[in-house]
Amino acid sequence: MKSNPITDHLEVTVRSRDKNYFTGRALSISSQNAKGPFDILPMHANFITLLTSNVTIKKETGEEQIVKIEKGVLRVMSGKVDVFVESLA
Repeated sequence: MKSNPITDHLEVTVRSRDKNYFTGRALSISSQNAKGPFDILPMHANFITLLTSNVTIKKETGEEQIVKIEKGVLRVMSGKVDVFVESLA
Protein backbone atom coordinates (compact mmCIF):
# COMPACT_ATOMS: atom_id res chain seq x y z
CA MET A 1 0.00 0.00 0.00
CA LYS A 2 1.35 3.40 -0.99
CA SER A 3 1.52 5.98 1.81
CA ASN A 4 0.98 9.71 1.41
CA PRO A 5 3.91 11.96 2.31
CA ILE A 6 3.43 14.11 5.41
CA THR A 7 2.44 17.63 4.43
CA ASP A 8 2.05 20.89 6.30
CA HIS A 9 -0.62 22.38 4.05
CA LEU A 10 -3.93 21.66 2.37
CA GLU A 11 -4.74 21.95 -1.34
CA VAL A 12 -7.99 23.92 -1.38
CA THR A 13 -10.61 24.77 -4.00
CA VAL A 14 -13.72 26.81 -3.21
CA ARG A 15 -16.14 27.18 -6.10
CA SER A 16 -19.72 27.43 -7.22
CA ARG A 17 -21.13 26.32 -10.52
CA ASP A 18 -20.34 29.76 -12.00
CA LYS A 19 -17.29 31.05 -10.13
CA ASN A 20 -14.01 30.00 -8.54
CA TYR A 21 -13.52 31.81 -5.18
CA PHE A 22 -10.18 30.29 -4.15
CA THR A 23 -7.66 27.77 -5.43
CA GLY A 24 -4.36 27.24 -3.66
CA ARG A 25 -2.58 26.11 -0.53
CA ALA A 26 -3.84 26.78 2.98
CA LEU A 27 -2.76 26.06 6.54
CA SER A 28 -6.34 25.46 7.72
CA ILE A 29 -10.02 25.78 6.85
CA SER A 30 -12.73 26.74 9.34
CA SER A 31 -16.49 26.60 8.90
CA GLN A 32 -19.68 25.39 10.53
CA ASN A 33 -22.10 22.51 10.00
CA ALA A 34 -25.30 21.44 11.80
CA LYS A 35 -23.27 20.23 14.82
CA GLY A 36 -21.29 23.48 15.18
CA PRO A 37 -17.95 25.01 14.19
CA PHE A 38 -15.04 22.86 13.02
CA ASP A 39 -11.52 23.17 11.60
CA ILE A 40 -9.70 21.20 8.91
CA LEU A 41 -5.92 20.89 9.32
CA PRO A 42 -3.29 19.04 7.27
CA MET A 43 -3.48 15.24 7.69
CA HIS A 44 -7.24 15.46 8.47
CA ALA A 45 -9.22 12.25 8.01
CA ASN A 46 -11.38 11.95 4.90
CA PHE A 47 -14.57 13.86 5.64
CA ILE A 48 -17.69 15.23 3.97
CA THR A 49 -20.28 17.60 5.45
CA LEU A 50 -22.99 20.12 4.62
CA LEU A 51 -21.94 23.67 5.46
CA THR A 52 -24.25 26.17 7.14
CA SER A 53 -21.94 29.19 7.40
CA ASN A 54 -18.92 31.01 6.00
CA VAL A 55 -15.66 29.32 5.06
CA THR A 56 -12.46 30.87 6.47
CA ILE A 57 -9.25 29.95 4.66
CA LYS A 58 -5.98 30.58 6.50
CA LYS A 59 -3.42 31.01 3.72
CA GLU A 60 0.26 30.06 3.99
CA THR A 61 1.07 33.77 4.40
CA GLY A 62 -1.07 33.85 7.57
CA GLU A 63 -3.69 36.01 5.84
CA GLU A 64 -7.31 34.88 6.17
CA GLN A 65 -9.82 34.88 3.32
CA ILE A 66 -13.50 34.55 4.16
CA VAL A 67 -16.00 33.26 1.61
CA LYS A 68 -19.46 34.26 2.86
CA ILE A 69 -21.79 31.38 2.12
CA GLU A 70 -25.20 30.28 3.30
CA LYS A 71 -25.08 26.64 2.13
CA GLY A 72 -22.48 24.34 0.63
CA VAL A 73 -20.70 21.00 0.75
CA LEU A 74 -17.15 20.44 2.02
CA ARG A 75 -15.14 17.33 1.14
CA VAL A 76 -11.70 16.39 2.46
CA MET A 77 -9.97 13.60 0.55
CA SER A 78 -6.27 12.77 0.99
CA GLY A 79 -5.22 16.32 1.95
CA LYS A 80 -7.31 17.98 -0.76
CA VAL A 81 -10.27 20.12 0.32
CA ASP A 82 -13.10 20.90 -2.10
CA VAL A 83 -15.87 23.31 -1.14
CA PHE A 84 -18.88 23.45 -3.42
CA VAL A 85 -20.87 26.64 -2.75
CA GLU A 86 -24.62 26.26 -3.21
CA SER A 87 -25.65 29.77 -2.12
CA LEU A 88 -23.87 32.89 -0.91
CA ALA A 89 -24.79 34.74 2.28
